[in-house]
Amino acid sequence: MTSENTLDDEDTFKILIATDIHLGYLEKDAVRGNDTFNTFDEILKCAKQNQVDFILLGGDLFHENKPSRRCLHSCISLLRKYCMGDTPILFDVLSDQAVNFSNSKFPWVNYQDENLNISIPVFSVHGNHDDPTGADGLCALDLLSSAGLVNHFGRSQSVERIEISPVLLQKGSTKLALYGIGSIPDERLYRMFVNNQVTMLRPKEDQDQWFNVFTIHQNRSKHGATNYIPEQFLDDFLDLVVWGHEHECLINPSRNEQRLFYVTQPGSSVATSLSPGEAVKKHIGLLRVKGRKMNLQKIPLHTVRQFFIQDLVLSEHPDLFNPDMPKVNQRVEAFCQEKVEAMIEEAERDRLGNPLTPEKPLIRLRVDYSGGFEAFNATRFSQKFVEQVANPKDVVHFIRQKEYKAKVKGEEDVDFGQLLSHSSTEGLRVEDLVKEYFQTAEKTVQLSLLTEQGMGKAVQEYVDKEEKDAIEELIRYQLEKTQRHLQQRGVLTEEEIDQEIRRFRESKKNTAEEDEEVQVALNRAKAHRIERGDAPEDLDLSDEPDVSMDSDEDSAPPPPTRGRGRGGRGRGQTTARRGRGAAEPKPAGQARSQKVNPTQGRSIMDAFQAPPKRPSRGAVAAKSYTDEITIDDDDSDDVSFVKPASRLTPASRPTQRASSSSSSSSRRGSQSQSQSYRGVTFDDDDDEEDFDPFKGSSRSGRR
Repeated sequence: MTSENTLDDEDTFKILIATDIHLGYLEKDAVRGNDTFNTFDEILKCAKQNQVDFILLGGDLFHENKPSRRCLHSCISLLRKYCMGDTPILFDVLSDQAVNFSNSKFPWVNYQDENLNISIPVFSVHGNHDDPTGADGLCALDLLSSAGLVNHFGRSQSVERIEISPVLLQKGSTKLALYGIGSIPDERLYRMFVNNQVTMLRPKEDQDQWFNVFTIHQNRSKHGATNYIPEQFLDDFLDLVVWGHEHECLINPSRNEQRLFYVTQPGSSVATSLSPGEAVKKHIGLLRVKGRKMNLQKIPLHTVRQFFIQDLVLSEHPDLFNPDMPKVNQRVEAFCQEKVEAMIEEAERDRLGNPLTPEKPLIRLRVDYSGGFEAFNATRFSQKFVEQVANPKDVVHFIRQKEYKAKVKGEEDVDFGQLLSHSSTEGLRVEDLVKEYFQTAEKTVQLSLLTEQGMGKAVQEYVDKEEKDAIEELIRYQLEKTQRHLQQRGVLTEEEIDQEIRRFRESKKNTAEEDEEVQVALNRAKAHRIERGDAPEDLDLSDEPDVSMDSDEDSAPPPPTRGRGRGGRGRGQTTARRGRGAAEPKPAGQARSQKVNPTQGRSIMDAFQAPPKRPSRGAVAAKSYTDEITIDDDDSDDVSFVKPASRLTPASRPTQRASSSSSSSSRRGSQSQSQSYRGVTFDDDDDEEDFDPFKGSSRSGRR
């Protein structure tokens, strides 16, 4: 520690990074109920012991969209215990905080609030488990933000265009640009990247002097054609990407050879599913940044409950048993018991000397019984280990390889077993299952009016957030819109109606119009709930948690004129915008709240030929942007921004980005550079040995 303290000078940022803490997961379980709180306590204690400048969280701080009172109380207590105090903050915020924290009633960083004593600021984006919802679009992080305990950033209000403005920090001579984006449905964000609708703003002056960190909470591994975010979509000026949402701990930064940045995936601090990715030892990271150099030290978590998983394929042991053998089930059960007992013994040996690790481990034996074997009673088998493991109800899990059967004549070509199998549903969200089902049933039972993405989103709102009218309102709204379209086209016969409906449906698949339809329907559902007097979801803090599936303002007062002597807030900002007009998104509260006449009890022909009369939807005013908007301010600490031109279309792209780094061709030629050339080093040791966190030369040749 002495060696580290001498190297951590006034120019070095020390940042503790963690993601997917999932506070409140299984909080009512007698054995595992305190696991998430104990680990969060360890994370905050580690931050305080290492005297970090701030903590960076990558989303899913809470496991549920509506955390219980106990969960919120424990979280607030821990943040107050470790993050409040008189320790001075040694870095300044240079960016316009009214932009960085625009969704907050107090749009400035919490340590500059004259009414608070913050010793360790916490910066966090929201995840898909604790995302904003309800009529006011609030999430649990907004509660912590109003209490002055967390700085919630990276929230986007628009479904059409995203501009990511960084939080600009400076400590001594080191300048750090902190980018972030909260969880957005992967398909929507994928489409926005493809359509050049995501822009990262950059400081207009001294761009090469900033170290750029980006925090994202999306699918990293490919779950479908568009159900993930490829690393290649991110801008090439980034230096480090902190990736949340994925639970497997891959904290050692990996280099993207195409974009020339590094990606670290800290993973979750608790196992929320008994899958192989969760069995990897859990770590958090201690990131040091000095100038354009960085070092990432991984720190093992000792309070995480042990998890051991093993696969057993019965057909691979013909010398021990076969399906024709008498009493083969008893032999298989005895063999499985030996495997489980061996994993329990391994967990006990691994836990020796570490009193912080919980006593009872998580054990999972996945048994593949394909090939003629039969499954034995898993519940009775698991009860043998009720005093030894933390998951006595699901120690053994039976799986079977897919077996193809002859089709029955007239049976629809839909493999329901595959859709509901363990391997297909593990890690998927509700809308994923809806989309996968209708893609499988494309030629037989396909939707006629709705798209699978819109239906999936409505089902997700119904299941995750108890928006009971979501599905009904989506169907009602789409039916009305289709009626108006058919009336304008003047179709009358059933054949013409069918053809026109198919064309109309295909024309809006995977477009912004589809997202708008879903949002309008959800807003109508929320308005109906408010009319009925139902309590908004985000105000219900009961002890009964909802089942959360792994998926998707008012004008703020000006910041105070004085802080506590810890750095001034920026006030001015210069932004250069594209010279293209953009439609201004419709506010969430602009949805129609009046009821519409239902079309139930009418034939489809009657419904299409006699659509109900409705007031026309208000036109969205287009907003035009000039090429550059300048706000003059004499404050020398203010920093201006400029949009990078890397996402312009070939027709409008300038020859080079003069304000950014050097040409892309020189960057591609440097792909073979070593880590030390880029000023990046990583500590792979779990123990705390002395090390030089900034080995290697500067990365001056990168740009």
